[in-house]
Amino acid sequence: MRRRGLAALAIFYCDFRDDKKKNLRGLVSSLLVQLCHHSDSYAAILSDFYSAYDSGSRHAGDEALIGCLEGMLKLTGQAPVHIIIDALDECPDAIGRPSSREEVLKLVQELVSLHLPSLRICITSRPEADIRRVLDPFPFHHISLHDELGQIQDIVNYIRAVVDMDWKIRKWRADDRELAIDVLTKKADGM
Repeated sequence: MRRRGLAALAIFYCDFRDDKKKNLRGLVSSLLVQLCHHSDSYAAILSDFYSAYDSGSRHAGDEALIGCLEGMLKLTGQAPVHIIIDALDECPDAIGRPSSREEVLKLVQELVSLHLPSLRICITSRPEADIRRVLDPFPFHHISLHDELGQIQDIVNYIRAVVDMDWKIRKWRADDRELAIDVLTKKADGM
C-alpha cells in the first residue's frame, strides 16, 4: 500500500543506546522526515517550517516540531498515516522532571486526541506500568505477545538455533545445553 501511495508509514525504534532514539525530539524529527518522503504536501509543510526557522539556523522547540507534525497529520486528501513506535519501554523513565518516556506518551495522547480517522498508531513495548496506565484507557485493539504460545516457541527456536550454531556450546553435555535454553527462554520474558 505504501509503495502504491495508498498509505504513509513512519517507524521509530526507541533505542536506549542512542541518545537520538530515546526521546521526544528524536521521535518527532524522525516522523517528520519520514512523512515528507511520502507526499509533496508533507514535504512543503516541512520546507515551510524549516524556512520559518531561518533554514535551520534557529532552534525549533519540541512544541513547534509537534505542531509541524500535527499540521501534516491534519492535512486533508492524504493517504492514511501509519506510525509505529517500537520498543517504547526503551525510552528512559527517570524520576523528577518529565522523563523521555512521559514526553513520548504525552505526544501519543495528543495525537490520539486529534481523532484523525486517517491516523493509525502502533506501539510495541513491554507492559510497563506507566505505559499501560496511559495506553489502556484508549479504545484500541491491544495485543500482548508475552504469553502467546507462538511467541514463546519463536524465542525457544531462536535460542536453540544460536546454541546449535555455537561450536563451543555444542561441546557441552546435552543436559547442560537444554538447561541453558530453558533458563534463557524464561529470562527472555516474552521478548
